[in-house]
Amino acid sequence: MKTMTTRIAAALGGLLLAGGTQAQEDNKLYLFNWTQYMDPAIIEAFEEKYDAEVVQSYYNSLPEMYAKLNAGGVSQYDIIVPSNYYVPRLIETGMVQKLDKSKIPNLDNVMEQFENPSYDPQSTYSAPYQWGVTGLVYNAETFPDAPKSWSLMFDSEVNSGHPFALMGDGQVTMGGACAYLGHGYDCTDTEAWKEAARLLIDTKNRDNFSGFVDGTPSLQQLARGVTHAALSYNGDYLFYRQENPESFKNIKFMIPDEGTEMWVDTMLIPSKAPHPDLAHKFINFILDAKIGAQLSNYNYYASPNAEAQPYLDDILTQPPIQPSEEDMQRLHFTPSLEGEQLQVFQQLWSEVQSR
Repeated sequence: MKTMTTRIAAALGGLLLAGGTQAQEDNKLYLFNWTQYMDPAIIEAFEEKYDAEVVQSYYNSLPEMYAKLNAGGVSQYDIIVPSNYYVPRLIETGMVQKLDKSKIPNLDNVMEQFENPSYDPQSTYSAPYQWGVTGLVYNAETFPDAPKSWSLMFDSEVNSGHPFALMGDGQVTMGGACAYLGHGYDCTDTEAWKEAARLLIDTKNRDNFSGFVDGTPSLQQLARGVTHAALSYNGDYLFYRQENPESFKNIKFMIPDEGTEMWVDTMLIPSKAPHPDLAHKFINFILDAKIGAQLSNYNYYASPNAEAQPYLDDILTQPPIQPSEEDMQRLHFTPSLEGEQLQVFQQLWSEVQSR
């Protein structure tokens, strides 16, 4: 869910002024993506092939992305990369447009399991980018006998005094509480949510709770010893471990036995994208077999591209990037919420945050 391009062609403030007529006149692609999630060499190759300039801006969470789209971003960005459970919400609110599949022949490279996903039947609006797992990360020196469980977060006896953080994404954190309580990570029952909300309020009022922290910053805090347990993504974890093995030698990634999130990040075109034709070319470019493998080899996430598999580094074919068969059975999509159900959830999550 989530990596770093070192090229930023414009600051966000300038980007938001670059839409409309000016954007139409330029052969530019405006990409709105997670931080640390794109190989700069891929951007350069795309720019060279299509004689275009890619202007990138970034977000650290899905609520942040959604808020910027809602504030006018649908006419400022050409490509967005949200996770699966936000796709129905973007479709329902009219923020994204249907794909012209005749312009994306490399869709034929997508793995069968991603061809007709529940969040976007027939992949009408979205194409898969990367997939991964949200799990627990912790300092194994602090917790040498850490249980393979959400109890590392929610049981005060298991973690009685070491600082820990939960994720700022409400659905992920609520899903973890639901899983710990035996309701399943992907629970949508209101009473289960209420019980999970009470657990979260109790948890955040413990003296050693350090706050809600998004996935990438949580790893940086772990490396500095600010926290000793948190939530993060398997690819980010491996990326930082490879980049700085000394700082991460005692930090481990865990898939709790009670279950956790499997996510798919997707490429969509906003409804009023200034350059939809170039956006289709970009999606097709990313779905090329060798480019797809290059992307995963760079950011350490699993590829949904069947044709990319022969080109992947060996480290991506084993845990934590490719979970064991046993752990795969514990992974669930975060539910897509709409209408009254979404309102109920948001009310409960607001109560968690405010109390």
